[in-house]
Amino acid sequence: MQIPRIVISGPHRSSGKTTLSIGLSRALADRGLAVQPFKKGPDFIDPMWLAAAARRDCRNLDLFMMGEENILSSFRRAGAGADVCVIEGNMGLYDSLEVDGRGSTADMARLLSAPVVLIVDTRSMNRSIAPLLMGFQAFEPDVVIAGVILNKVFGPRHERKLRAAVAEYTDIEVVGAVPRRSEVGIDMRHLGLEPAREHLAAEEVVAAIASAIAGYVDVERLLELARAAPPMAAGEPEPKGAPPARHRVGIARDRAFTFYYPENLEALAREGVELVPFSPLADQELPAVDGLYIGGGFPEVFMADLEQNRVMRAAIAGAAAAGMPIYAECGGLMYLSRSMSWQDRSCEMVGALPCDIVMHERPRGHGYVELRSTGGGGWFPAGSRVRGHEFHYSEITGAGDVEFAWEVLRGTGVGDGRDGIVRGEVLASYAHLHSLGSPGWAPGFAAKVAGAPGGGAGGS
Repeated sequence: MQIPRIVISGPHRSSGKTTLSIGLSRALADRGLAVQPFKKGPDFIDPMWLAAAARRDCRNLDLFMMGEENILSSFRRAGAGADVCVIEGNMGLYDSLEVDGRGSTADMARLLSAPVVLIVDTRSMNRSIAPLLMGFQAFEPDVVIAGVILNKVFGPRHERKLRAAVAEYTDIEVVGAVPRRSEVGIDMRHLGLEPAREHLAAEEVVAAIASAIAGYVDVERLLELARAAPPMAAGEPEPKGAPPARHRVGIARDRAFTFYYPENLEALAREGVELVPFSPLADQELPAVDGLYIGGGFPEVFMADLEQNRVMRAAIAGAAAAGMPIYAECGGLMYLSRSMSWQDRSCEMVGALPCDIVMHERPRGHGYVELRSTGGGGWFPAGSRVRGHEFHYSEITGAGDVEFAWEVLRGTGVGDGRDGIVRGEVLASYAHLHSLGSPGWAPGFAAKVAGAPGGGAGGS
């Protein structure tokens, strides 16, 4: 399989790789190319911006959650119909949880046989860029560093010195130089960049970034480097299309709830689940569905509006009390609680869970999780394990005597080595699961919906 592809990375965090990846994706899409974006790692926010830029769903590639074979098959499926794949790395190129580099962006580039372009923050640097690049080349020689982009360049004289040093001491090609300037309109938030689906001017921001990147970076040369990537081995056949829908599940989709992996939605479709969007912020009634899927996001930012929609809160509380299966992750857990408190303000939430939520200034759980099922609620077989990730600034308080779906083998969860609050047919946790790493999740969810009162009728 010939899949043009390129990895965008840097020596460290905040080097400019997200801005470059967004701008490059849109610049290529504006040329009429089908651009498939990928994000290395588990996060949701960068992929939303990349999807907006490429006008195509972004896919996450995460070794811990998915494993190598799932990454390769997912990449081949998504990349097969694209003219070029843009893969944004995370952290620095060689940064990893493990001293041997397992799980790093370099490890991902090696797995995908993809060339790497480094974007380097050159502030307070000129000749020193040469040993930096030489070290990155020599550290893991089988990682192909095909080009470098100079970022935060002070002016023409600074650029000339940088280019001369790179040419004199390395064989790495300089494919762009971006002048020092302020960030182009993406606001920072306590979890990183503001989600594109919350940003009211997202299209204007993406267009401005693309214009800047196209003006300072050789987009055509980057495309040539991507096309020079070696062929990939053919994978397994494409999964069969989704069967006719047998169940309807309402999925919370608005500015407060935006964190969903595309593969999770596709996995549910393959189980005969039709996903029906609804807005906890704006809608006055639930659609006719047999279950609910409430993903993550930033409900604390919209908690006053969520509280004000009393009709929707009552509808969800009533559905939970009537035995409707509800699966919720992180932000969904927060919304299903009795109340949410943040910045000296407290707002009422759904009340389907016997707990309250308190926001803090620092993360209460951050990183990968590994969970072992207790069998609680019947969502997962007892003893089965899943891998995921968590990133939450909130914690639960005031929880009564509740059942938990998981023992936490790695991570924080809701605390005391537990996660996944089970209340009736509701399962709500801080863990974000990816269907490719948790293959029992979608079948288990579909089975729950099918077994619920009225399951499959679309009118529970």
